[in-house]
Amino acid sequence: MKEILLIGGGGHCKSVIDVIEQEGQFKIIGIIDKAELLGSDVLGYSVIGVDSDLKDLSKKYSYALVTIGQIKSSKLRKGLFDLAKKTGFTLPSIISPRAYISKNAIIGNGVVVMHDVLINANALIGDNCIINSKALIEHDTKIFEHCHISTNATINGGVVIESGCFIGSGAVIRDSISIKKNSFIKAGSLIK
Repeated sequence: MKEILLIGGGGHCKSVIDVIEQEGQFKIIGIIDKAELLGSDVLGYSVIGVDSDLKDLSKKYSYALVTIGQIKSSKLRKGLFDLAKKTGFTLPSIISPRAYISKNAIIGNGVVVMHDVLINANALIGDNCIINSKALIEHDTKIFEHCHISTNATINGGVVIESGCFIGSGAVIRDSISIKKNSFIKAGSLIK
């Protein structure tokens, strides 16, 4: 089993741990977080380092994943993704065994696809995205890098979501709409 480091130990990390354990492709080695959390525990996994340790850890481990959430801004997730790549880590995509992804969809690097997600034909998900529980991504949709599509969001066919966007829980994006870079769509919104 391949070994992986998780970067960020908050609530989103806990959800990702559950998906990694169910997926069964990676063994979690530890978590990277703030210095004051060193030695603490997240669902049985120890915080073993801080961001500045990534360069040294990349000599021992090949895989890492950004496991902090994203609400107001993608800046921190993007910065950690870029740092992990720069230090030599491979950032795999983690896909829940309870998700459905069309064989004709494309999923980038470092993407997390949570439980009960449906990603339909010809959809494109860019690097370092979170596709959260029960989200529906319809055909021909393009979601660029560093986006968070929240729980139970519905992204209809032909939508383009530019990089760094947050789409809140239960939001519905009508077909063929474009969402501009770094947009924040609040929970329950209807974008038509």
